[in-house]
Amino acid sequence: MYMKNRLIVFTGGGTAGHVFPAFPVISRLKSRGIQIIWIGSSKGVERGWIEKEGLSFYGVPSGKFRRYFSLKNLTDLFRIFGGFVSSLFFLIRQKPSLVFSKGGFVSVPPVAAARLLGIPVYTHESDVDPGLATRLNLKLGASALLTYEETKEFLPASALQRASVTGNPVRDIIFQGNAAAGRKLAGIAPDDVRPLVLVFGGSQGAREINDLITAVLDDLLQIAAVVHQRGPGNPGIADRPGYMSRPFFAEELPHLLAAADVSVARSGAGSLWELAATGTPALFVPLRGATRGDQLRNAALAEKAGMSLTLKENAGPREFLEQLKQLLLDEGCRNTMKKAALQFPAAAAADKIAAILGEVLDGGN
Repeated sequence: MYMKNRLIVFTGGGTAGHVFPAFPVISRLKSRGIQIIWIGSSKGVERGWIEKEGLSFYGVPSGKFRRYFSLKNLTDLFRIFGGFVSSLFFLIRQKPSLVFSKGGFVSVPPVAAARLLGIPVYTHESDVDPGLATRLNLKLGASALLTYEETKEFLPASALQRASVTGNPVRDIIFQGNAAAGRKLAGIAPDDVRPLVLVFGGSQGAREINDLITAVLDDLLQIAAVVHQRGPGNPGIADRPGYMSRPFFAEELPHLLAAADVSVARSGAGSLWELAATGTPALFVPLRGATRGDQLRNAALAEKAGMSLTLKENAGPREFLEQLKQLLLDEGCRNTMKKAALQFPAAAAADKIAAILGEVLDGGN
């Protein structure tokens, strides 16, 4: 139906984890002369990130697939259908050779439209267990690119033959951090030899982590300096010697990761793999409660690999501080964790995915 061309439509959004890992893949594809257009939510946060990368962005209506009863499910059905129709006509006009999904609810309507048109689709899953959007994309006939071998246990038999393990791509800039620059950005005095703790709860912040840091900060500053990404809209504690708080770190993050001796973070796949890429030992505070348990599984796998500890369930500030001290006061433990973290194939993931997609465009599939 379509003439082969060198255009791939990427889709995904909602959080940084459904966007940022695609950027190093796109960089490699563009170097091979492949054109990229991104379909995302017309009202999503991803538009700014994507346009900042110099990519063309096409917004479509989007809704959320909830696993529980809500009247919003009814209204969102219309948005999802609108996203499907918009995607369908957009794909007919653009005639891409391939659609690549990085996940998130907004990705399902473009994937459905692509499959209806007979366009090959690949979907990348960052977590150990696939999210609902990935499961739906696989049912629609997408091929799976997985971060972990263990994820195959969660796939239906029909999807296994279309599955490859690639790892999770990490932005190239993450590998370019400078530790000295990071300590300077954190406002740490040259004669301050305390280890640095980098605190971040993902692109939206995490109230649980913010509350824990607030509760233990006075004691923590006795043994460490702290730089804290609290998330947009979350009130911050006033900066003081050895402590700096900001809503979000962008260009600064690679340097802060390079400088950090320990990180306190959510265990979303994006954060986990950026910490692994920089060899940063972590104390993970997984998002629990109304989730499918993906962050718990991510944290368990990372701890099993030896790169991190996981905050115990229902732990309060005292237990949190004790686990953090366990890392801060044991340099040998941190060094062992660093070596384990660097075993994650973060640098190779983008190359693997770009090679697979490029082979499809060149007629290998």
